[in-house]
Amino acid sequence: MEEKLIAPCEMNCAICVSYLAMKNDLNKKGFKKKYCVGCLPRGKNCAFLKKHCDLLGEGLIRFCCECKDFPCRRLKSLDKRYRTRYHMSMIENLEFIKKHGVESFLGKEESKWNCPECGGMVCCHNGLCLNCSLEKLQQNKKYCWDEE
Repeated sequence: MEEKLIAPCEMNCAICVSYLAMKNDLNKKGFKKKYCVGCLPRGKNCAFLKKHCDLLGEGLIRFCCECKDFPCRRLKSLDKRYRTRYHMSMIENLEFIKKHGVESFLGKEESKWNCPECGGMVCCHNGLCLNCSLEKLQQNKKYCWDEE
């Protein structure tokens, strides 16, 4: 897991469905999903918050926890959505980074999201390894990605 895959809002792109779809080239395996290389590698700083935050939009801070307004209203909203839908907290993760550093965070994430079957990464958006759970993805309409 690479530091550049941790967005300023703490979205861990290494466990995002769009990044994992690209990494595992799922479109060649019958899925239709937009690929993403991550917020920072795309030069987007943070896909979720940059339009509403000058510091992020201009790349003046590395992580939202460096901001005097942390956590801002928009980050709280994003955090609530991720806690509710995906059982992860960006605010808690940012607080961990602030206290222990990004290297410790990367180690914790690697352990937390590591697939026990193949050693790949489990997707935070659906709880499946997009490397070895393709059969489950194909059988369940919930996981079929037909982008209109």
